[in-house]
Amino acid sequence: MGVDPRIQIQTGDITRLAVDAIVNAANSSLVGGGGVDGAIHRAAGPELLVECGMLNGCNVGEAKVTKGYKPPARHIIHTVGPVWQGGGKGEAELLASCYQRSLEIARTNECLTIAFPAISTGIYRYPEDEAATIAVGTVSRFLREGMLPRTVIFCCFDEQTARLQRQAVAAIWGG
Repeated sequence: MGVDPRIQIQTGDITRLAVDAIVNAANSSLVGGGGVDGAIHRAAGPELLVECGMLNGCNVGEAKVTKGYKPPARHIIHTVGPVWQGGGKGEAELLASCYQRSLEIARTNECLTIAFPAISTGIYRYPEDEAATIAVGTVSRFLREGMLPRTVIFCCFDEQTARLQRQAVAAIWGG
């Protein structure tokens, strides 16, 4: 079994990708923060904050969609990942739900392309290797169920994260 050609891994700035949707690793208030969340809010401009303010927040493991505003992406899908608490508080299920719910929203909005950051691996301290395995596994299962999205990009902040994503793909796909 080869690697699903719809999965791509790259390093770079997620806000610069010309895709239908980028995923924001948001906090539950959806009002911006640090890391990817702050970068997306800065890139999108103040209109994003206004629209996010109308969404009444977002629960951990869930996702909500807004317009893309200034980045090339048509949509921003905001998902709230779990804070790592040692692995015994349902963190894996919640993280998988972030990817699943984001993909469902992408499909509902007929997004052909979607880009994910490494959700929960920054300030939320989720172990990067475990997070990569959950991300790739969840995305792979979802892609087997339908034609949309056609391309899923794991947009990694650095080469170390990209390497972990590639290892997770190889483990799942035998590639």
